[in-house]
Parts: sequence; structure tokens; C-alpha cells
Amino acid sequence: MKKELTCALLAIPLFAAAQNPIIKNQFTADPTARVFNGKVYLYPSHDITPPEGQRKDWFCMADYHVFSSENLTEWTDHGMIIDQNSVPWGKPNAYSMWAPDCVEKNGKYYFYFPNAPKEGRGFAIGVATAERPEGPFRCEPEAIKGVMGIDPCCLTDGDQAYLYWSGMGIRGAKLKGNMKELDGEAKMMEGLPEGFKEGPFAFKRGDWYYLTFPWVRGKKGVDGDNPTETLAYAMSKSPLGPWDFKGIIMAEHPNGCWTNHHSFVEYKGQWYLFYHTNFFSPRDDKRRSVCIERVQFNADGTIKEVKETMRGVGINKATEKIDIDRYSTASKDVTTEYTDTTNYTNGACVNLMKKGSWVIYNDIDFSCIDNGYLVLSAKANANTEFCVREKNAKGKIIARLKMTVLSETTRPGVPTPFRRDHRGQWMTLTSDLNFVPKGIANLCITAEGEGVSIDWLQFKNRPKYFSLVGSNEPTSRPDENGFIRRWRLMEPIAVDVRSNVVFTNTWLRDKFATELAKLPKQKKAKWYTLESENYNMKLFRFAERYGKQTYGSFFWCETIIDCDEAINNVRLAAGSNGASMWWLNDDEVLLLEGDRRMVEDDGTSRRINLKKGRNVLRCAVVNGPGLSDMCVRFLDEKNQPVTNFVIR
Repeated sequence: MKKELTCALLAIPLFAAAQNPIIKNQFTADPTARVFNGKVYLYPSHDITPPEGQRKDWFCMADYHVFSSENLTEWTDHGMIIDQNSVPWGKPNAYSMWAPDCVEKNGKYYFYFPNAPKEGRGFAIGVATAERPEGPFRCEPEAIKGVMGIDPCCLTDGDQAYLYWSGMGIRGAKLKGNMKELDGEAKMMEGLPEGFKEGPFAFKRGDWYYLTFPWVRGKKGVDGDNPTETLAYAMSKSPLGPWDFKGIIMAEHPNGCWTNHHSFVEYKGQWYLFYHTNFFSPRDDKRRSVCIERVQFNADGTIKEVKETMRGVGINKATEKIDIDRYSTASKDVTTEYTDTTNYTNGACVNLMKKGSWVIYNDIDFSCIDNGYLVLSAKANANTEFCVREKNAKGKIIARLKMTVLSETTRPGVPTPFRRDHRGQWMTLTSDLNFVPKGIANLCITAEGEGVSIDWLQFKNRPKYFSLVGSNEPTSRPDENGFIRRWRLMEPIAVDVRSNVVFTNTWLRDKFATELAKLPKQKKAKWYTLESENYNMKLFRFAERYGKQTYGSFFWCETIIDCDEAINNVRLAAGSNGASMWWLNDDEVLLLEGDRRMVEDDGTSRRINLKKGRNVLRCAVVNGPGLSDMCVRFLDEKNQPVTNFVIR
């Protein structure tokens, strides 16, 4: 009886990235992507920093992880599925867990992987099985007989499966029905170009079989040649060839990364190319990271050449942190540079060099934004201004930001100026939004003044302080503590108040009387009926939400109370941030004067009566440099909240 070793499944951390590289918490290379159960599963190799005793300039892989995604932007790490020292036939601590593959047949998952064998030299290829695509996987006690090499790939074509691998060329063979043994002799794949080849990935599309592979078309030391890997392919009507070489899928990496390794997958009607770069390790091309690009085919089945990008694929939610160096397109003068050369996983920034420079980032979903604002990280060497726009460099302005990095102000009585100098320093800026695009839109950042560098941006939603009341919500009631949450608010009026110390009894009565006299003339003023999410109505957030005066503001508030019967001898208990005056049925009942902070029941009125039928409660709140809010309820003779009325 065969002895099987089960490889444990670890915890599941979750992270997201709709940009290349797609995984940031570890190095990943040699990606094989497969679709199982409506998800994309990713089986890469796992580059690590070589431990003591291992070559520092060579590939080092000790285990495998598996990842999954339903949208190609949010990836779940299902943890380690195989460790090098859990392979029965493998050489301990060989760090040779190179490019793997995984396929499904009859409800079982077969994971193929190379490793250095205990006996002999070179590489062997083994298989582990599982009942689920994320494992746990059970390693077979022996490697597949007759296979010596690396980079296994399995193609299932109906009931027949084929195994491909590399090592002194690319070979292929049929697999037996158990998916663990060769069915006959392996054969060298014919019709492929001269030069170094490895990492075969075979797939079928329509009537065509494709054999794709990394290929070095240049020769070291020859002028004009590049001795690093491209991705190339051949086509055939037979899964084992002979093959007709067609050309390049992806050219050599622009930064000179030695290797590339890849897979193709069709998901939700779109084909994708998974490959790797060394973006997070630019000085070490043995530590690599997985990227994705869309793939297009010509009418004759040939593959259109794919350009590697930093934008990658997938749609970003506007609430995600978006690295702008992964842009889709930019003006010719835009450059990028790493923000932290001690930790390249922190990514890079874009430099908009001068007025008129622009950068576009495609496919941002704004449907998640409600009462939002913008946060971004930027630096500049001089005071400047830039815009975030919809679509392109002439698009509608979402937000305009003025960035002050150098300021001088003279304080009264101080002969020398106070100076702030943030030139060349990263600053986190926030901005209100002029408007929010609908659905999925492209975003463009334009330099409107001196040059500016942008690291990342993110749209955030403010907490939900209140909701607009619709016509299908005609009534409300006080909450369990008696607080009135539904109010009709007029847009705030600007007042010249630089300090709340002026809120004396005389000043307030004069001001309230003046503004009350103007109220009938405010015919163009907008009114909003709102239901507060809290016991207090946050007037500052109301003004902020609708783009009105926030500081130095005067607020008119009213609500209608319907009583089935008279409620006598109650007190109005109120609190406000800033000063306030309260009227019930046009009679003044309470004045809260001075520089206040809102406290429930901060002031109470004399005994008053709520009459049967309609009662109109109004208040005016004024505040200077601080936030504004208010709360109110009625208390009965036992000092208990009154709740037996309806608010309209």
C-alpha cells in the first residue's frame, strides 16, 4: 500500500490589488492560472531570500502557495500547500520547488511540481492530489517515472491528458488515466525555434493547440541582441505536434529581468496572460512577482503581441488605495521612480514634470462613493496646483487641489516671518469633491502649475450622519430616549464670526431677530428634510455634504410635531455646539448663549405645553470657527423623555 503524506493547509490572509504586480505580501513567480468552480486559482512558485548556506544569486523556493480570485483584483492566499521537506522523494532543503501546474479530472485535483530528488542529480517531477483546488494536497511517495526536468504543464483534452516539461529542450507525453504515470515514451517537441527554451504551457482554443514557452532569441555579447527571455508560441492541430512556430507573445522585459514564465486562461469570456517581472526586486531578478494582461487573438487564431503594463487588469473600487504609477497612459514627459529604495514593495510614484503634464488611470468604479472626499499623497518643490478629472486632461474636474509647500506669514508684533517649508516632502492632502462620476470611469490627473509627484490616491466615504427623507417616508417618531431626529434644514448662511466669545445674550438676540426678519425673503434658499443617524443633528456635516458654508455659519432648523392629545407641563431640553435659540409655535422657549460644546439637556426651558394637533418647533444655531450640531427632546414632569407624538 502506498504511503501518502498530507500537506497542511494554513491560515487565509486576504489582500487586494487591481494593479501589477498583483501580489505584494510575498514574491511569486512562474504563475499557472486555472479556472475551477467559477474562480481563478493561481499556482505560482514562491521565491524567497536565500537562507544562510544557499547561493545568494540563484533561485530559491521552499514551498508553494495557492491563491484564488473571482474578479482578478482581490486575491485570497490559501496558505502553503506543499513544503519542500514534506515531499517523500525530494532532497531535503534543496530549495528547488520551481514552476508548478494544477489540473482537475473527475473531481480530483492533480498538482504537478519539480524538485531535486534524494538520489541523483538534476530535477524530477512529482504529483500531489486533493479533493479541492486549494487542498489539502497529498504527495505521491515517488516522482513520475521517465520524467527528468522542470516546469511541468498538464493539458487535459477530453478523456486524454498530456504532460509537458523542459530540460535540454521541451518534451511531451501522454498520461495514463490515473494522471500519475506516462502512457508511452516521451517525445521532443518538433518545429520550435533554435535557442534556449523552457517553461512550456500548452492549451487548446477551438481546433488549435498552442505550445507557449519562454525563449531566448538573442545571444550574449552580440550587438543588438538581448540574452533574456521572451514569451513565444507555436500552433498545431495535434497536442504533441509537429508544431508551427508563430512568433513572440511578449518581448523581453525592458529592465533586463532574465526570466519570464507564464500561463494562459480564459475567464468570463476574456483570455488573460499571467507572467512575472521583478518590479518589487529591481536589483535581483531571482525574486519575482506575478502580473496579468489581457490577450487578444487574430481571426486566424494567432496571438496578438502583448505589452506588459503596470496597470494590469481588473476594475478598482474608488475606495481602494490606487498606486498612480500603475497608470494606463500619460503625457510623454511623465516619469516614474521608486518612493523607497530600501523597500521596493512600497512601489513608485509618477512625476508630472510641468504645467500641462497628465496621467490617466483607467477603470475606477465610483458606485461605492456616497458623500465622499479625496485623500492622496503628493510632493512638490514649489507651491502648485493640480486637478483630478474625469476621462482625460480636459475632462470635468472631480477635485482641485492647491498644494502649499512653502509659506511665509507675518504675525502681529513679530518682526520675522513664520516659515513652513515642506518642499520635496510627501504630504497627505484631502479635498472635497466637485462631483462624483457615475459607475466605471477613467481618472486623469493634470498639473495646473509647477511640477508635482503623486504616489497614491483614495476616495473615502464620510460616515453616514443622516439620510434624505423621501416622499414615501411621511412620518417619524422620536427615538427611545425622546430625541427628535427628523428636521427640515435651510442651507446655511455665512456670518462674520471670528470668535464665539461674542455670543452674548444681547448680540444673539439682535442677530437672531435680524436673520429671522430676513427669512421670508430667502425664497431661493434650498431646504433639505433629513433624518439623523444619531440623536444629534450634525449641522457642520450637513453644510459640508451639500457644499455650503461650514465655518461661520447660521442654521435655520424646523420640524412639525403632531400630538393626538395635549401634552402639558413638559420642558424642552436642548444642546448645541455654538449658540442657539428655540421657538415652539412662534414663542421663544430657550436661549443657549456663550461658547458652548454640545451636551444633551445642556439647557431646559420653563414648563410649556404641546397642544393637540400640529406644533411647530424651530431653532437657530450660529457658530464661528468650530463644528456645529444640536440635539433636542421634551421631558415630562418626572424628567422622563416624551415619545408619544409623531414628527412630520
